[in-house]
Amino acid sequence: MMPDAPLAAATAILGVKPLTHAFVAEITGLDLTRPLASETVAALERAFLAHPVLVFRDQKLARADQVRFSRYFGDLDVSVNRQYHGDDFPEIHTVSNLDADGRPLPFEKLANPGNYLWHTDGSYQKRPPRASLLYGVEIPKAGGVTSFASLHDAHESLDAAQRERIAGLKLVHSWVQSRLNSGSRPPTEEEIRNSPPVTHPLVRTHPETGRKALYMGIHGSHIEDMASEESTALLAMLVEHATREEVVYNHHWRAGDLVMTDNRCVLHRGAPDYGGAAEPRILHRTVVSGDAPF
Repeated sequence: MMPDAPLAAATAILGVKPLTHAFVAEITGLDLTRPLASETVAALERAFLAHPVLVFRDQKLARADQVRFSRYFGDLDVSVNRQYHGDDFPEIHTVSNLDADGRPLPFEKLANPGNYLWHTDGSYQKRPPRASLLYGVEIPKAGGVTSFASLHDAHESLDAAQRERIAGLKLVHSWVQSRLNSGSRPPTEEEIRNSPPVTHPLVRTHPETGRKALYMGIHGSHIEDMASEESTALLAMLVEHATREEVVYNHHWRAGDLVMTDNRCVLHRGAPDYGGAAEPRILHRTVVSGDAPF
C-alpha cells in the first residue's frame, strides 16, 4: 500500500497538516492524555505510513500517558543503556543535557553525545525498533533543534548507478563501535554482552509500504566484504547525501511537543546549540519494538 492511500483514509478522521517536507506532518485535534478509539489509532497508523515523522503539539503528558499512547503502536523496548532508565517507568528513556546534580552540561562534557550525530534508534539490535516517540518536557529558550531526514527520499534520489552499486550490500551495526565513534562513555561489560554486533541490509524494504530506504548512521560500523577505506568513504557519502540541508526537517521544540519517528526510514539527530548549555533540555523517549530488517 503506497502512502497516498493511507493518507486519504487518515485525513477523513484526523487533522493531518503536512509541514515543510512531505515526510513530516502535524496531527491536530487530539488530546493524548485521553484513551483513543480504535478508529483513531488506525487513522494514526495510516498517517504514519504517509508521513514517517508525526508532530503532536501542545500536549501535557505524564509518564504514564506517554507510555500508554506509545503502546497503541506495539510493545515497548527498554534501552541497552541503563543510564536512560526512569525509576518508575523503565520504558521511558530520559534524554537530557544535565549532570548527576541536575546542572546543564556543555556538549563536550556530555556522557552520551551520540544523540547529536545522525542515527536511527536501535539499528544495532537484531530487531531494531519500529518507532521512537520524543516528548518535550523542558526546552531551552533558544536552540535544541532536532533534525530529521528521509531515508526513502535519500535512496530514491540516488542515480541508477549508485542504487545498483549498493543493492545487496550488508552493513554491520555495533552499539559498542557507535560509542567509540561518538566519544561516549565506554560501555560496561554487561552492555557489551547485551548488544553484540548485528548485520542488516544497507538498503532495507519497509515492511508495510514496500518502499526502499537507506539504512545507516552513527551505529554503522562497516560494510561486509568491503575494504575499510572504501566502506568508510561510501557510508560518509550516503549520510552526506541523505542529510543535505535542503532535504532536512528541523523541529524547533516547544514544551509539550511529541514527535513520533519511523526508525525504519528516518535519520535524526539533536543539535547541541541550546543557549550555550546554560538551560536544561529534557526529553522523554519511548521506543516501539520492531522486526528484523530485510
